[in-house]
Amino acid sequence: MSVGLFELKGRRALVTGSSQGIGLALAKGLAAAGAAVILNGRDEQKLARAAEGFEGGARVLAFDATDHQAARQAVDAFEEETGAIDILVNNAGMQFRAPLEEFPADAFEQLLRTNISSIFNVGQAVARHMIKRGAGKIINIASVQTALARPSIAPYTATKGAAGNLTKGMATDWARFGLQCNAIAPGYFDTPLNAALVADADFSAWLEKRTPAGRWGRVEELIGACIFLASDASSFVNGHVLYVDGGITASL
Repeated sequence: MSVGLFELKGRRALVTGSSQGIGLALAKGLAAAGAAVILNGRDEQKLARAAEGFEGGARVLAFDATDHQAARQAVDAFEEETGAIDILVNNAGMQFRAPLEEFPADAFEQLLRTNISSIFNVGQAVARHMIKRGAGKIINIASVQTALARPSIAPYTATKGAAGNLTKGMATDWARFGLQCNAIAPGYFDTPLNAALVADADFSAWLEKRTPAGRWGRVEELIGACIFLASDASSFVNGHVLYVDGGITASL
């Protein structure tokens, strides 16, 4: 198989929620594969600091992905002033833990906006331009909670299940226009979002026993899946949720 299938030179990739964690790791991986990267988040200073870690630099496009109008205006302006967004990674997300019977309604709504509305908002804004060009790659970040549940995170689980199904819906509507819309579902990775769990010795011990690979994932281990779904190598892959989880969804 030609190595060229996985090259991203000449393509531009927007990664939402990319000032830290999985988003930043994926942005760096896409850049290493040749893509010109656009970092996104709400905090311009934090994004600027993240961009300093890129050899040759990275563009910054600050907007709130949970705001439909703001996302559309930012994407439209970028496309007009700078050029095409060929790859979109919808990574913006958050977590909130509480027993379901005590779960705050405002936290539930915030999870919906951050984990689902952001995918719709930015996905639609970018797809409108991709459809005109007849090509584009959209990669949504789902989770093992797309398929599994654990105590205290039922609303998060609901949003990640929706992320998987929205991915299928995107593929169903947009594949005929030349877009490939897929999702990556990470298992348990050592990220700022999971800092409390990583620090919990009992949870880490449980996870190591529960996961066939016997350990936490490293964010760099998500890069290969992202490059595959962003490249010509996945030209006939659509509506797929790719689990990168050390085998946790494959075993009891």
